[in-house]
Amino acid sequence: MSAVWLTTPDLGVGTVAGMQTDSQPSGQVGASVAAASRLRRLWMSAAVIAFLAGVVVAYPAALAPVVLLLVVVVPCERLFPRHRQRFFRPGLGTDLAWGIAQPVLKLTGVAVGAVIALCSLAWLPALLLRPLVTSMPFWVRAMVAVVLFDALAYWGHRWSHEVGFLWRFHSVHHSSERMDWISGVRVHPFDGTVVAPPMVFLLAAGFGAQLTGVLAVIQIVTGLFLHANVRWRWRPLQRIVATPEFHHWHHSSEADALNTNYSAFLPIWDLLFGTYFMPGGGRRPEVYGTATPVPDGFFAQLSYPFHGLRHRALALSHLIAGLRRTRAALRRGATQILDATRHRPKPGRR
Repeated sequence: MSAVWLTTPDLGVGTVAGMQTDSQPSGQVGASVAAASRLRRLWMSAAVIAFLAGVVVAYPAALAPVVLLLVVVVPCERLFPRHRQRFFRPGLGTDLAWGIAQPVLKLTGVAVGAVIALCSLAWLPALLLRPLVTSMPFWVRAMVAVVLFDALAYWGHRWSHEVGFLWRFHSVHHSSERMDWISGVRVHPFDGTVVAPPMVFLLAAGFGAQLTGVLAVIQIVTGLFLHANVRWRWRPLQRIVATPEFHHWHHSSEADALNTNYSAFLPIWDLLFGTYFMPGGGRRPEVYGTATPVPDGFFAQLSYPFHGLRHRALALSHLIAGLRRTRAALRRGATQILDATRHRPKPGRR
């Protein structure tokens, strides 16, 4: 019977029909692989440290959000912990890297979002509403802006889960298996660009850059706090505003909690569209993360959404497919809105 020789150049290991030969003991192969893996991790760690050092040198204020979260949120977690977990827990280094790099990465995300917003032409119909919006008293305009912003944020967040191309980026955020003061900053710079057209719609409709910007900042700040490892339930507010308990269930990987609790401010949208999930009986989320195989490490996660794309630079074919799925999601949403007006929703059920 003829033998098939396979050679691994970097290790110099010969195999016959996939079996190890006597040229190199299996123990030595395992040691070589482990040494190569350790060396690779060291190089990657050094590259991340060098990159973050460059960010801090060029933009010292990049440390400010991380320091602020450390000073404000960590004491609350120490006094009112939800889960007893170590401060130096697995994945902390990756989250810190994301936190320090975010101010720089967001520049790229905002630039891409601006292009998407302009190309979407969402600002054209908004111009028709501008005379009506600008004629409103400020307090009325502010209330309408909050409702519209939150409704659009709900659907943008939901599409990030339901549209495969968008999930590539959003899955990085859900890859953290610990929820605490810093886990909320693990966000890919292109995650969330789906809400760029709604944002430009609000601006073009006359709600104003200042009001829209304030809403965006509030959403970011509250979003970070909703990830905190605190045991507060705030039961009277659970159907009125988003709480840490509400958002922790969104991040839970337990089967019945998947694809629930998308709202940023007002859970009314989840109640209307059947995605509200707040089980009773004292049950609380225990397991977090995602079944999607998101790699560990800052650089690996930064490049992960582009893996497997034939055209990584543009990913045009995947973007078109994603837009088609988004259109289908919009149709489903419109159907749900019509159904919600005919039938009273059942809170707490999916």
